Amino acid sequence: MNAFDRDMDRPALVHFGDGEYVIVKPGGYVICATSGKRIPLDLLRYWSAERQEAYCGPAEALLRQR
Repeated sequence: MNAFDRDMDRPALVHFGDGEYVIVKPGGYVICATSGKRIPLDLLRYWSAERQEAYCGPAEALLRQR
C-alpha cells in the first residue's frame, strides 16, 4: 500500500502489533488515544498492541500507561 492507495481525509483502521502495524482499512491518519489529535500514518511511531491504540508521542503514551 502506498500514499496513492488511501484516502488522506479519512481515518485508517489499523491493527497494532509488536513493532509493526497492519492497515486494515486505508486512510490517511489515526487518532491519538490520549489527545484526540490526528496522526498521519507516515508519522506514526507510538502505539500499544495490547490496547490497540495510537499515540502522538512518548508523553502521550506514558500518560496512558498510568
